[in-house]
Amino acid sequence: MRFDLADLSLFRHVVEAGSITRGADRAHLALAAASTRIRNMEQALGVALLTRGRQGVSPTQAGRTLLQHARTILRQAERLHEDLGAYGGGLAGQIRVLSNTNALTEFLPEALSSFLAAHPSVSVDLEERLSDEIVGLIAEGVADLGVVAGTVDAGGLETYPFRRDRFVLVVARDHPLAKRARIGFEDVLDQDFVGLDRASAIQRFLATKALRIGRPLRLRVQLRSFDAICRLVECKVGIGIVPETTARRVSKTMAIAIVPLTDPWAVRDLTICLRGMAELPLYARQLVEHLRGSGVGDQ
Repeated sequence: MRFDLADLSLFRHVVEAGSITRGADRAHLALAAASTRIRNMEQALGVALLTRGRQGVSPTQAGRTLLQHARTILRQAERLHEDLGAYGGGLAGQIRVLSNTNALTEFLPEALSSFLAAHPSVSVDLEERLSDEIVGLIAEGVADLGVVAGTVDAGGLETYPFRRDRFVLVVARDHPLAKRARIGFEDVLDQDFVGLDRASAIQRFLATKALRIGRPLRLRVQLRSFDAICRLVECKVGIGIVPETTARRVSKTMAIAIVPLTDPWAVRDLTICLRGMAELPLYARQLVEHLRGSGVGDQ
C-alpha cells in the first residue's frame, strides 16, 4: 500500500465536497485523473472507500478511517513545511477558513486583504457555510478556523471575539414600513422579499426562521450580494434583510430606509473558532491574531 500526499489531499477534498468532480476541482486535477487515483487507492486497500450515488459520494467506514488519518498526516506535512520554510526566509502555506455570510461579505474581505498583502506566500481557501455547520466541521478538522455567529454553541472549540453587527430590514424610503421605529421578522412575512441565492447560508437561515414561525419566505428575486439587494429594494421590488453595516453604507447613495429588527437573532456577535491555537501552523496562528486585532471594538 503506497499513498502520496496528493492522494490523501485529493481524497479529503472529495469527501468534504461530496463529489469526485468538485473534489478534483479543489485539488486542481482533471476528473479522469482524480477518478483513477481514487480507484487505485481502493484497489491497493482491497476495500471501497466511497459510496457512489446520484447525489454524489460519501465515505464508507473504511473511507472515514482513511479520512481521519489523512487529515492528521496532511496537518503534520503542513507543520513540516512550516518548520523548514523558516530556514528559507519565509512562510508558505494555505489556510482553510469557513465563514458565515455576514462575516464573509462585510468584514473578511478587508481583513484578509491586508493579511495577504503582508504574507505573499500564504493563500486562503475561504468557503461560506452556516454557523452551526462550521462548528462541526472545525471540530472534525475540515478547516483551520471559522467565523460564526456568537449565538452558536461552539462546544469544546477555542473562541475569540471578532466583530459585532446586526441584521436590519431595508425598505424603499416611501414604503409604509419606512416609518416604523422597529419591527419583528414575523410581522413582515406577508411582504415580497429580495434576498440572496437560496443556497447562501444567510438565506437558508432566514428561510428556516420563517418556517418555524409557520410562514413561507416570499423570495421574489435572488441576488449575489447585499448591495444588490439594497438596489432592488430602492427600486421597490421588495424588502430585504441585510447587515446594518451594509445598509448604513449604501444608504448614503440609495433611497432606502433602515428599520431595526426586534428579534434577538438579529444582533450578530461574530466569533472566531478553532480546535486549538497550538494545533495551527504558524501562518494560521498569525491570521487568527490579525483578525482579532483588526476587529474587536470596531462596531
